[in-house]
Amino acid sequence: MTTRLVLASASPFRKAMLQNAGLQFEVEPADIDERAVEGALTDLDAESVASVLAEAKAQDVSGRKPGSIVIGSDQTLSLDHQLLHKPQDMDEARRRLLALSGRTHALNSAVVLARDGETLWRHVSVAHLTMRKLDPGFVGRHLANVGAKALSSVGAYQYEGEGIQLFERIEGDYFTIVGMPMLPLLKELRDLAVIDG
Repeated sequence: MTTRLVLASASPFRKAMLQNAGLQFEVEPADIDERAVEGALTDLDAESVASVLAEAKAQDVSGRKPGSIVIGSDQTLSLDHQLLHKPQDMDEARRRLLALSGRTHALNSAVVLARDGETLWRHVSVAHLTMRKLDPGFVGRHLANVGAKALSSVGAYQYEGEGIQLFERIEGDYFTIVGMPMLPLLKELRDLAVIDG
């Protein structure tokens, strides 16, 4: 019998990464209050917060999908050890990009596998991204061009789209930056004999 694979996320980017890798899976978004979970994690660093949130998502869905391997994933952004969240509006997106301008921030991407309420595996990958010094006028024009997409990312940018123009240097792999460390995930799925390997 083939083990069912479930993605506990509504993220189109994570879904596309799994589809592009040729995996067969279903999507069942987790139903958790991320800010409430995060509020109890005041002593944890950004990497650990991403891991706990990914695990909470995987656990939530694994309770509804017996026997399935559930993939939970989350990403946090940290700037000078401060955890940042998705901007609520375009004005906050503008302030976010100006705050990141000329500085290096970290994207912490966590992925967790769970089955029947048991966490089987967890992993966090970190990428460091340095934005070039951004002119405020350019930031306004950039946000006008990308529109509401800027609000779907904690950094107010889509690295895989026009957001690439904001950067001077990137250290880390593409999948970590987009939001799910695929190479470690695929290795673990092969090790668990969930996918052919």
